[in-house]
Amino acid sequence: MESILNILNQINDALWGYVIIAALIGCGLWFTWRTRFVQFRMVGEMLRLLTDSSVKPQGSEKHISSFQAFAVSLASRVGTGNLAGVATAIAVGGPGAVFWMWVMALVGSATAFVESTLGQLFKQHHKDSYIGGPAYYIQRGLHCHWMAVLFAVLITVSFGLANNSVQTNTICGAMEGAFGWNPMATGVVLAVLTLIIVFGGIQRIAKVSSVLVPVMAVGYFVLAIVVIIMNIQQVPHVLAVIIKSAFGIEQAVGGTLGAAIMNGVKRGLFSNEAGEGSAPNAAATAAVSHPVKQGLIQALGVFTDTLVVCSCTAFIILISGLYTSPELNGIMLTQAALESEVGSWGPTFIAIAIFLFAYSSMIGNYYYGEANVRFMTQSRTAMTTYRLLSGGAMVLFGAWTTLEVVWSMIDLCMALLTACNLVAIALLGKYVFRLLDDYRSQKRQGIKDPTFQRSKLPEIVNDIECWE
Repeated sequence: MESILNILNQINDALWGYVIIAALIGCGLWFTWRTRFVQFRMVGEMLRLLTDSSVKPQGSEKHISSFQAFAVSLASRVGTGNLAGVATAIAVGGPGAVFWMWVMALVGSATAFVESTLGQLFKQHHKDSYIGGPAYYIQRGLHCHWMAVLFAVLITVSFGLANNSVQTNTICGAMEGAFGWNPMATGVVLAVLTLIIVFGGIQRIAKVSSVLVPVMAVGYFVLAIVVIIMNIQQVPHVLAVIIKSAFGIEQAVGGTLGAAIMNGVKRGLFSNEAGEGSAPNAAATAAVSHPVKQGLIQALGVFTDTLVVCSCTAFIILISGLYTSPELNGIMLTQAALESEVGSWGPTFIAIAIFLFAYSSMIGNYYYGEANVRFMTQSRTAMTTYRLLSGGAMVLFGAWTTLEVVWSMIDLCMALLTACNLVAIALLGKYVFRLLDDYRSQKRQGIKDPTFQRSKLPEIVNDIECWE
């Protein structure tokens, strides 16, 4: 196992050190410029659209609402990355990693807007809802079947399988630290609960996510604000440490500038998923009157995840000062930091929070894999096998294996998945720019709820299934 882990780490260092970081930042800056800073200029519209109800279900239709699609994607985003991932980034890369997580969120939200708008544009009808994602817009937009299948395989392995192991590993670690529960026993319970949800389909996943996500995010945010207020005098020092460490001016815990950037970008991507190609799968399920609407909402999801939830964890850890302890890492560091600020009930609260965060991520991750398994095959046997692997076998594997193994697995999957998706959205982004111009034009004309018909893109009208 150790030799396999070393090989994975070497491959990850090569990919993340030279290719993925440059591609993520480059695409993010390009999309920010071409959309005229959409992630900053249209924040008000993003918030308004959370309650958008311009599309009403008809007859037997059971469309997913714009907010429910937002909740499914946020359920996947808000999870282990926010509590354990941030702690790992700080432990390995120093406080400066937090700054680079912020940078990735500000720049990456434009990328999230582009990919999710494409997910809506090329979505397809599926029973009583919609289905879509990068595999679908690669197939219909680029007419590249092998690349679409490659993406479908990568995201199924990454989110449906490997990512769920990370979530399970973190939940088991938190429960063992807070209550002394056996990891395998916890894993069995998680597997049963997950299988109950995933066999219910997107409707049940959307309903569970739309309840769990707001409750857990607000509760954790309130606790973090209380901790920050209790230590308000330390906030200027914490901000100074983050900035100094980010640019190598003052290195904490022996970190380097490269380590801060690499870990900030990796953990930032794991948390907010901007550019990874995961959120478009959820974005495509929403019934909206214009593709841009869901693109804007998914861009808001990146801000919510990283600038709010991840920052909460970062401030709790940095205020405690425990990030310099070499024996603490991952969820254990977050638990210890909160215990030092609020007392012995801190680890218990984190254990409950990580259960809600990571469990919602598990069911959101499962759906990403389901959408792509359906792209590759309509076989019921294949779908049942995937459900058992995602909700059962990989959950138990995460309970059994180590923290280092699951993080190395997911880092490799993220790198390959992101590379594939960035190529696709860089080539298809021109359609998003035109859609955004159309949306803004209608808003300037006083139209409250802009609409879109596929005839507005005549050169690809035959490639667009919906939007009659």
